[in-house]
Amino acid sequence: MRRSKLELYEDILTALVDKRLTVDAIAYACNMDCIAIRQRLDFLAANGMVEEKTYKKKTRYALTRRGLAIFKTLAIAKRLEKLQTTIKKMDEVLKMIPALSEYNEEKAKRT
Repeated sequence: MRRSKLELYEDILTALVDKRLTVDAIAYACNMDCIAIRQRLDFLAANGMVEEKTYKKKTRYALTRRGLAIFKTLAIAKRLEKLQTTIKKMDEVLKMIPALSEYNEEKAKRT
């Protein structure tokens, strides 16, 4: 299934959370093409989420404070979404429990 743009940006931010990486390393971590990574990095840099730094003739990318804040916000949103799904499932299970107890009472009366 094809990933959305938001998921692609989120993958790049996730790759850059721990350390500075080259375009090739980011492409490998995100399982994307280098050209697509460069386009996404240009957008992230233009919006102040990623900064470009040169070390020993290699260009590496790192998150800015703004990029880190956005990454954390996306991570929290993802956790909340999972929690909401879990709560819905638990609600369904809790609705089934009274029905099970009624079934067991009827079964006990028959015997």
